[in-house]
Amino acid sequence: MNLEKTIIAANDLIWNTGKFLRNEITKVRAENIENKQVHDFVTYVDKTSEEKLVEGLAKILPEAGFLTEEKTTAQTEKPLRWIIDPLDGTTNYIHGLPPYSISVALAEDNKLIAGIIYEVTHDELFYGWQGGGAFLNKQPIQVSDTKKVFDSFLATGFPFKDYKYLDNYMKTLSYFMKNSQGLRRLGSAAVDLAYVACGRFDGFYEYSLQPWDIAAGAFLVKEAGGSVTDFMGGDNFLFGEEIIAGNPLIFEALQTIIQKILLG
Repeated sequence: MNLEKTIIAANDLIWNTGKFLRNEITKVRAENIENKQVHDFVTYVDKTSEEKLVEGLAKILPEAGFLTEEKTTAQTEKPLRWIIDPLDGTTNYIHGLPPYSISVALAEDNKLIAGIIYEVTHDELFYGWQGGGAFLNKQPIQVSDTKKVFDSFLATGFPFKDYKYLDNYMKTLSYFMKNSQGLRRLGSAAVDLAYVACGRFDGFYEYSLQPWDIAAGAFLVKEAGGSVTDFMGGDNFLFGEEIIAGNPLIFEALQTIIQKILLG
């Protein structure tokens, strides 16, 4: 497999699928919105986007399996596997609010080897492959060089169904409001991580996330020179439902602060 050619081919597919998302945003009505569970929405757009991605990626890399959010295809445990979120930021999307994105990663034996995130509203395609660097619209990107948490600009996500850390999570907001340049919640973890990879954010943390939310973004942060762990500093961020990502200059301090406040 030529990984670079595979990802470049996937980029075209994802960009065209993004056009579908853009064209459909004014057509979604209340009757088109389903609740998978409380505050967790899905529309025909999510499902159709996933079907388009699965069909196209199966042609690009026939030997690969799939792990997808909407389960429109068989979830297959193969050595090579695409991890797909066909519309990250569905709540934003149904309210006509940016950002929203497509997130696609490729894993080999559950090790991430490529990632693509397309932020549709700004027509920004972030992508990279193992050893090849990370890019935004064909231009190389890297994480920021901010040296102190106090000087950092951070992103997070609000819990919407899992409230086990809620009280301590609110304490992290209070801390970073007082001890950083600012904290943002955009509504798409994939975009948050893409923005860490290109240096717009210095760090990101969130819990109760699924592999399709963070796989591509975590890969891009690493390929752009950043660090990614779970809250304890380990490697179980892909399936462990918790993640910290950031530039390597602030990462250790950021991880220590989050671990101390959030986990007590």
